[in-house]
Amino acid sequence: MLKLSSLFASLFFLLSSGIVSAKGSHAEEPQEAAHPSNTSVSGRWIITVDVYGTPLFYQMHLKEEAGKLTGDFGGDKLEGTVTGNSIHFVAKDEQGGTEECTATLKEGTMSGTFVFTDAGDPTRPETHAFTAALAPERRTGPARRHEFVPTTFYRQFSSANKPVLTISPGDTVHTTTVDAGGTDEKGVTRVLGGNPETGPFYVETAMPGDTLVVHLTRVRLNRDWAISDDGIVPRGLDTGLAVKMKDGGKSVRWHLDTALGVATPGKPSEHLAHYSVPLRPMLGCVATAPPPAAAPPGTGDSGGYGGNMDFNEVAEGATIYLPVRTPGALLYLGDGHAAQGDGELNGNALETSMDVEFTADVIPGKRVPGPRVESPTHIMAVGLAGSIDDAFRDATANMAAWLEEKYALTPPEVAEVLGTAAEYKVSEVADRNAGVVLKINKERLLALPAAPAK
Repeated sequence: MLKLSSLFASLFFLLSSGIVSAKGSHAEEPQEAAHPSNTSVSGRWIITVDVYGTPLFYQMHLKEEAGKLTGDFGGDKLEGTVTGNSIHFVAKDEQGGTEECTATLKEGTMSGTFVFTDAGDPTRPETHAFTAALAPERRTGPARRHEFVPTTFYRQFSSANKPVLTISPGDTVHTTTVDAGGTDEKGVTRVLGGNPETGPFYVETAMPGDTLVVHLTRVRLNRDWAISDDGIVPRGLDTGLAVKMKDGGKSVRWHLDTALGVATPGKPSEHLAHYSVPLRPMLGCVATAPPPAAAPPGTGDSGGYGGNMDFNEVAEGATIYLPVRTPGALLYLGDGHAAQGDGELNGNALETSMDVEFTADVIPGKRVPGPRVESPTHIMAVGLAGSIDDAFRDATANMAAWLEEKYALTPPEVAEVLGTAAEYKVSEVADRNAGVVLKINKERLLALPAAPAK
C-alpha cells in the first residue's frame, strides 16, 4: 500500500500498481451511485484522497455483514465496523503498515479521513481527508459505434489531457491517426512531430485496478507513402559498423502499394532497385494514462502503461491488455507503421498515417502488471525497460503471472511451460526503453485446464 510520507519513496509503487491520478485531470469524475443511509455499504468504491492538494485514487471493496466490515483497500485486507452512518476500519499491508479509515456515509457518498502509518516510520503517521463513491455500473443497452474525426493531438501520455470522446465498454470507435511527424492522410502537417496521438478516450466504468481491453478491428493504410531512415540506432551498432554507418540517418521516402501489398523505396539505389517488403500495418503506440508520480511521459516513451512499444504485432486482429491507472483509463493510440522489422532498427519504421477501428472493454477488479497482446495464434507478454536484459526479465515475469492467473500453474509448472514453449522477440531498441516480447503459441496451452473462477 502507498505510504504518503514521501512522494519519491512511493514512486515505484505508484508506477507498478497504477492506482493514482493527477489533480486537474479533465477526465470525468467517478460517477456517484445512489446509496441510502443506514443500509449496507457493500460494493466497489472509488476513493479520492486529498494528499497536500493532489487527489490520489484508490479502489476499495467492502462487504458488510451484521455491522462488521471486511474487504480490501487498494489490495490491503481490511476489517472494521459500521454503526449507523459511521464507518471505521483498518487495512494492513504486507510490510506491516496500516491505513485507518474513519468516515461517515451520507446520500451515497462516503467522507472522512485516512491515517496512513508506514511500517518503516511508525512514529510519523499522516492524516488525509477523502471522499468516496460507489463505482459506476456498466451501461445497459446495445453497444454504440462512434465516428471520431480528431482535431487535437497530444504529445504526452498524461492524465491531465482533456478526453476527446467518452465511450462505454463494448463501444466501437472508427478514427484516424497522423504519422510520427504529425502529418495526416492528405499530406497536411497538423501538429509538431514526436508521435502525436489520437485520444485520449475516456472509457466509462474503467477505474484504477481494472484492465482495459482494446480489440484492434481495423488498422489500414490511408495514403500511399511513408517516411523512414537509412541508419541504424546505437543499440544495433558495434564500433566497426558504427564507422560504416557514420553518414546514415537520412530520410528515405517509401511508396506503399496497397494493390500489390508491398512497400518499395521511392527512389531506390542501384542494389535496391527491385527490393520490396510486404505491407503489415501496425500501431507503434497504444497506451493508457500513467499515474502522475513523475512527470507525464512523452509519446516517444513506453512503460507499464504501454505507450511507444513499437511491437510489430500490435496490428489488425490483435487484442491489447493495459492496466487502468486513472478513472476512465484515458486511451491513446497513434504512430502508425506500414511495416517494421523487429526492433525498429532504423529509428523510424515506415512511418505513415492510419485508418483505425477499435472496440474497448473493461475487466473490473483485475489489473495486468504490464502490457499484454493476444493474437489468434499466440499470447504475448511485453517487457519494457532500460536494457534488453531487464526487458527480458520483465517479459518473463509478465508471462509467468499470466500463466499463474489463467491456468493456476505453480512456479515449477510455469518454468516447465516457459522452458519448452517460450518464443522471444526483441521488439524495440530505438527508444529509451528496450522492448522484449515473450510469445507462447496457444496450441501449446490447449491441454492445460483453466484456473477455477474466483
